Amino acid sequence: MAMRVEDRARTAVSIRGMGQIAVRASRPLAYALAPVLITQGVRVRRRTPVLPEAGGERHGVEGAGDRDALAVLLLGESTAAGVGVPAQSDGLARALAARLARHSGRPVSWRVAARTGSNARQALTGLLPQVPDESFDVVVVVLGVNDVLEMRSARAWQRDVAALVAALQGRLRPDGRIVLAGVPDLAGFPSLPQPTRAVLAMHARHLDLRLDRVAAAAPSTVHVPSPRIDSPDLYAEDGFHPSAAGYRMWADHLMNAATSAPTELSRRVRNTSA
Repeated sequence: MAMRVEDRARTAVSIRGMGQIAVRASRPLAYALAPVLITQGVRVRRRTPVLPEAGGERHGVEGAGDRDALAVLLLGESTAAGVGVPAQSDGLARALAARLARHSGRPVSWRVAARTGSNARQALTGLLPQVPDESFDVVVVVLGVNDVLEMRSARAWQRDVAALVAALQGRLRPDGRIVLAGVPDLAGFPSLPQPTRAVLAMHARHLDLRLDRVAAAAPSTVHVPSPRIDSPDLYAEDGFHPSAAGYRMWADHLMNAATSAPTELSRRVRNTSA
């Protein structure tokens, strides 16, 4: 017998609720498995190569034309800094700027403010003050992995990201927007063994739910769930950071958020994740 619309709706709500309960169990589970996770963490650090941040200038211009340039800021952790590729020319910021330039027909100036190991609090207090006193059309915030690895509470994470977004509001140009890149799904990271991978993936999903709340409560702000990166060629040699192909794929994903109307984007993202 076909399920009625009302029953399907109740089932969907129930499944979503169970999922939220599961991700909220991430920190207690981590504490319970601490001896195993610590041992696995030591092994992962020993065998995983430590890759440097991408070299080269952390600002540039893509595209040409007589129209005023769009200004893009990429703020965040190691992926924003281009870890996994040798040069910023292969990183996320330039890839996104190139796509925006082609889409808009305008030049795009881009800038990176990022540091390996940064969490949300450090981005607010350490990275943002280093950004030149400029305004931006698009600010992309790439954070969360370090907050996951540190097992920071969802409450502290949400508080720090909300404070960062509030501070960034004053840097936006008219009609500008803040794009909160979703916390990556660590379930697909090949460098992480089980059960470490499962525990971290649960906590990542928990923090990503809170990231969506921040975006929903802030003006000119959208949350874009991270794309699933599950192909080996999309990872760098450490099995943790994206390769050049991974950054290009991620830039394609983020470009839609930077160019869609906020209400249209929010509707599309929520329908996709339902």
